[in-house]
Formats: sequence, C-alpha cells, structure tokens
Amino acid sequence: MSVKATASTVSSAATASSDAEDTRAVVQAFLAARADGDIARLVALFADEVDWVLAENPAAPWIRPRSTAAECAAQLTELMEHTVPEDARASVDTILVDGTDAVLTGHVSGTVRATGKSFEGPFALRLTVENGRITRHHLYENSLSIAEACTP
Repeated sequence: MSVKATASTVSSAATASSDAEDTRAVVQAFLAARADGDIARLVALFADEVDWVLAENPAAPWIRPRSTAAECAAQLTELMEHTVPEDARASVDTILVDGTDAVLTGHVSGTVRATGKSFEGPFALRLTVENGRITRHHLYENSLSIAEACTP
C-alpha cells in the first residue's frame, strides 16, 4: 500500500497543527490570567463577542448570561465578590485540544460568602479560539451544589 501526500493534505495538517498550538497557548494564558485574577488580561483574551453558555442559576449572582469580552472577564470579579477567595479551588485534570477547540475537565470547590456554605463538583469547559481570542466559553458544572450553597 502506498500513501501519497498532496500539497493540500500537508498544508491542511500544518494548519490544524498551528491552530492547535495557538489554541493551547491561549488556553494556558486564560488559565494563568484566571489564577492571577488579571481582569485586563482576561478581557484581552476574549473576543469582542463571545458565545457564552453557563446554565443560569438565579441563586448564584455570578452565574448569568454574558456576551462581551468585558462581561466574560467580569465573571471572575463577581465570583470573588460572592465567594471566599481563600476557599476557592479549581484543578484541571485534562486539556484536550483539537484545532480551534479545547475541552478542559476538572474539579471546582468553594464557599459562598453570604451563607458560609460550600459547593463542589466536577466541571467541563469547552473553549474555541479564533484569531488568538476566545470566541466560545461553554461551562458545565454542578449547578445544584452551587444553588444549595447560595440558599440560606
């Protein structure tokens, strides 16, 4: 069996590899900016318009619809206002990158400031990176645990 690589096949593979490298770099920058609490860096990492999906949770004031870079970056500030920063924990177990898409899985926990109650659970985050900026942010987490922790 003979395998022939055409110029377009090689070019497509190189583009996919380049996209994946760019995506991985932006994801790492995103994680570093979140860890540092650097809102300005987060704003710069999000596109002007973002496809933001996070199940609305009326009990959690920081969980709401967002669509702009500034709104998306502000989620971190709002989270820190409503939770105890010293108790906040997030660990990323896996980062899978395929072209412009990345999926992160891990575990998150924290304590709600107003109630003193804790929440915890697994999460999955899907990010899409285009032209060096995050255009999609879909977060799936244990919203029941968060709602219970927010309820007096």
